[in-house]
Amino acid sequence: MNRRQMLIGAGAVAAVGGGGAYAALSGMGSSADYAAAIGPLRRRLADTPSARDLIRYATLAPNGHNTQPWRFRLGVRRIDILPDFSRRTPVVDPDDHHLFVSLGCAAENLSLASAARGAPGVVGFDSADKGSVSFNFESARAMPSAMFDAIPKRQSTRADFDGRAVGQADLDALARAAAVPGVDLVLLTDRNRIDRLQDLVLAGNSAQMADPAFVRELKSWLRYNPRQALRTGDGLYSVASGNPALPDWLGPHAFDWFSTARLENETYGRQIRSSAGIAVFTGAGEGPAHWVAVGQACQRFALQATALGLKHAFMNQPVEVPRLRPELAALIGLAGRRPDIVMRFGYGPTLPWSPRRPVDAVLLA
Repeated sequence: MNRRQMLIGAGAVAAVGGGGAYAALSGMGSSADYAAAIGPLRRRLADTPSARDLIRYATLAPNGHNTQPWRFRLGVRRIDILPDFSRRTPVVDPDDHHLFVSLGCAAENLSLASAARGAPGVVGFDSADKGSVSFNFESARAMPSAMFDAIPKRQSTRADFDGRAVGQADLDALARAAAVPGVDLVLLTDRNRIDRLQDLVLAGNSAQMADPAFVRELKSWLRYNPRQALRTGDGLYSVASGNPALPDWLGPHAFDWFSTARLENETYGRQIRSSAGIAVFTGAGEGPAHWVAVGQACQRFALQATALGLKHAFMNQPVEVPRLRPELAALIGLAGRRPDIVMRFGYGPTLPWSPRRPVDAVLLA
């Protein structure tokens, strides 16, 4: 869910000069090779999918820093999704809030995919089993949906949108799709409240970029070129944010040179101003079960947005910096509650896909 766009200029590669520049560019892999490798992960689900193929669809869910903090366990007429705490991000997500939201997003993908292929079921939460999320198959009737069709097409689009407004009928469809018990959705489409939300995002980003521990953690999940992204199968692929590919060794230095709080604030401000609106999700309480429900709601929203031709991206700084949460809660009319997810939406471009690990890497034996 927290994605950071690097502002790396193409001139960074030229900084190595002459033959050094050629050497720097070699060994990074090509965009074409990357697309060919990523493509099968997003192929359409078979008409009679295996459990492994359902898990593949589940892993296409959004997740914080693209850490993919989940493990899947097959049972009798059920699939469990367990938190993988080895993939925590303790600085930006010290209470594992984003981790459990990510599990909820994956569970919703799994539920929609299984229902579309004739095996609807129920998502549950088991606090006694390390906080696992369960999906239990319950019936045998196909329930296709536009949200299911959108699963392989959805992406968090960290780019400028085109500023067009979204019609009321589509806003209503987004709200209906995200209607999950125990989760409140507030849509901001008036510029006054969006401007106030922007102030909170920029304040949160400034605070985070001033924290050396936050920056170190962020940099550990950045992937600067196609070969590195394919090698790890995870992390924030810089090219997917519209940045140029850079060699492994140069990327961290370029981040230090060009990714400053001021420059990022300019980017975030422009991206928010280009958006049609902001969606803020708030669970009924605080704790893993509530956060999983928030994940289900925000994933349904994201998939419905994709089905409507909209793009979305997360801007969670106001929920990640604790001192900003009360002001965000007041802005959306839910004073005293803890907001969970902030997502901008609008019409925008399609960017390269983020990487995903293969099913074998996330499936428990």
